[in-house]
Amino acid sequence: MSTDVGAGRRPVARKVVRFGFLLIALGFGGWAVASQWDGVVAGLAALSPPMLAGSLAGVVAALLGAMLTWRTLLADLGSPLPFRPAAKVFFVGQLGKYIPGAVWPVLAQMEMGRDLGVPRTRSATAFFLMMPIQLATGLLVTAVTLGWDRFGWLLLLVPVLLVLLEPKVVNGLIGFGLRKLRREPLERPLTRRGMLTALGWAVAGWACYGVHLYFLIPRADLVFAVGAFALTWCLGILTFVVPAGAGVREVAMVAVLSPMLDRGSAIAVALCSRVIIVIGDLICAGLAGLAARRGGV
Repeated sequence: MSTDVGAGRRPVARKVVRFGFLLIALGFGGWAVASQWDGVVAGLAALSPPMLAGSLAGVVAALLGAMLTWRTLLADLGSPLPFRPAAKVFFVGQLGKYIPGAVWPVLAQMEMGRDLGVPRTRSATAFFLMMPIQLATGLLVTAVTLGWDRFGWLLLLVPVLLVLLEPKVVNGLIGFGLRKLRREPLERPLTRRGMLTALGWAVAGWACYGVHLYFLIPRADLVFAVGAFALTWCLGILTFVVPAGAGVREVAMVAVLSPMLDRGSAIAVALCSRVIIVIGDLICAGLAGLAARRGGV
């Protein structure tokens, strides 16, 4: 009898925890917008509705590329998920990046993935592989788009990252880590095909983020916008202790945009970019949640 009661309480407790996580994440996301509101208003005043719509569409497409990168890795590790539940786990879990501390997105994805039959170790592996994949492709995109003369030195880092992304190396590192943690080894190792597909989705995501920034800077060309965003994002991800790279990405973006914009305009663009990305995260999480609910997930 007591066992049945305890079993009945666990799903309720999980729902309460998830609802609390969502409220906290939304609260920090709202704070990220409100704390920069004056600069955002100034930047938005210079943009037309079509420009804002185009920028937001670019963000949503880029976030979709990130989700497909993660979904590809998860499938390659042995847990293929249909599109709707994968989108729900990824996008809702990603709201945790607005909470101080770097662990909340992966904890959320591990918890939601478990309900879909995804082992926690597999969810964590896919999550942590995202960072080097996006960093390697971001540095490569930066060097190609912003010029070899200025950022060619970044290519020195790319071979190191690509070696670390070689499936044999990744599988060895994961196996070593799991043994140290006294966990079961991965049932299915990463393949080269899966890794290359994930890298392809990551590059597509950078192109879409470039479209997002391009609509905010009428004087820029698309190639420059792609490289500028990739560079600022890479600098932001290296400071992962800050929620979603808050502040670091904006400072870097102002510096990158300084040759073509005055400081005030560059700050306005950086703040608008931040807010549009927050809105994109919320839209993707909301739509994914609704689609999954309609699909009975």
